[in-house]
Amino acid sequence: MSAGRGVRHSEFNGSKTAGVHFLQIWILPEKEGIDPGYEQTHFPETERHGKLRLIAAPDGDQGAVRLHQDARIYASVLKAGDSVQHTLVPGRHAYVQVARGDVALNGHDLHAGDGARVSAESLLNFRTTGTAEFLLFDLA
Repeated sequence: MSAGRGVRHSEFNGSKTAGVHFLQIWILPEKEGIDPGYEQTHFPETERHGKLRLIAAPDGDQGAVRLHQDARIYASVLKAGDSVQHTLVPGRHAYVQVARGDVALNGHDLHAGDGARVSAESLLNFRTTGTAEFLLFDLA
């Protein structure tokens, strides 16, 4: 969702009995005054299992939702023994948010709810001994 000029927004759990687990992520747009917009896409686990699936990008590449910022967001689900890698172009940074499970990032253990900022690295190695789900933000 791009709030743009004057849009108000809120999130809530519509169920009176079931819990909810979600991440609300705010990325500032590259410029002010953009038109409001909304996109929603479902990325099945099969597209995220054992790989980094691009889910948001400035150009909407590979069916990703569009961002108004120089950022690319990937989602991954890893099972026991899985690993994935991501190369960061020089001058770019990363942020990792673990949604569930445990994952090792370049040998550093991260657990559900953990986040990690990464700078001055060229290669990100993700490994898990169980099931893990995480987001990777490739940022300018």
